[in-house]
Amino acid sequence: MEKKKVLVALSGGVDSSVCVHLLKQAGYEVGAVVLKMSPAHEGTVEDARRSAEEQGIPLVVKDMSEPFQKEVVSYFVSEYQRGRTPNPCIVCNPLVKFKALIDTADEEGYDFVATGHYAKLIRKDSLTYLAKGDSLARDQSYMLYRLGQRELSRLLFPLAELPKDEVRKIAAQIGLSCAQKPDSQEICFIPDNDYARYIEEKYGTSGPGDFISPEGVPCGRHKGIIHYTVGQRKRLGIALGRPVFVKEIDPVTNRVYLSDEKDAYENEILVSGISMTYPESIRDGIRAEVKIRSRATTVPCEVFIEGEKLKVVFDEPQKAPAKGQSAVLYDGAIVLGGGFIE
Repeated sequence: MEKKKVLVALSGGVDSSVCVHLLKQAGYEVGAVVLKMSPAHEGTVEDARRSAEEQGIPLVVKDMSEPFQKEVVSYFVSEYQRGRTPNPCIVCNPLVKFKALIDTADEEGYDFVATGHYAKLIRKDSLTYLAKGDSLARDQSYMLYRLGQRELSRLLFPLAELPKDEVRKIAAQIGLSCAQKPDSQEICFIPDNDYARYIEEKYGTSGPGDFISPEGVPCGRHKGIIHYTVGQRKRLGIALGRPVFVKEIDPVTNRVYLSDEKDAYENEILVSGISMTYPESIRDGIRAEVKIRSRATTVPCEVFIEGEKLKVVFDEPQKAPAKGQSAVLYDGAIVLGGGFIE
């Protein structure tokens, strides 16, 4: 490309650090920014400083803790308190992370922003399409579905065609100290991933209530609705003599409803907060594939627009769609967009 200045979102991990190397090899002028989102990110900032130093590039440190708290942490807590299952990365990406990256690129005079996501960008007919990365085991396109053309047109994903083991091999070959650094945990602002304890320590406990059996009668006491998610089978602390799953969480009555596996399936879902990756990517009556959680596989469906929401009808019933999780629509490898399961 003619424009050669690229700002890398650097965490000091192996993925973003190898992005720096690949872009420098390709002839770009590379700088980096690390976003400090919370007190738990102090180590991230230090790791990013080390990586930038090792590769001889300038680094900007940007404190985003205030908008992160407002837009992401408060959402995360309130969703669990409402009996829903949040995904903080999906909300953070458009509202905080990529907004900050593009704003910083503009302030510092960079043409593009690069991240270590395993996803692909296809530029065609003045549009930038978001697509699955070649390494489907690592694909992160689901997490990026709320990005639109403003963000996608400015992005580069240098790892789009690489498997993780190849990325680690490159890091080792060029002597990066992060070559064997473990992958980051799921919830970046909760280092031990114990989200229920985090919520209780900072925002108070949610009181115990009744588990309701598949037959519709109380069958035990739960320890607070924030400890459970729809589809959960393990660590329920009750024994009915057969496997049961969390079917629904009702924050009003403080009840957790259980079901047998055969009743954990749904034929359709209603989706709100619609986001499209390019104009009119989602139309009434289209055939598509949908992913209803980050680690799920895509399944065929039909999509209907109902006012400001979507009705997604599965070709075959799907197990335990969870309120608050995202339903992301695909046309083959291309991400069309999606929304939050209601």
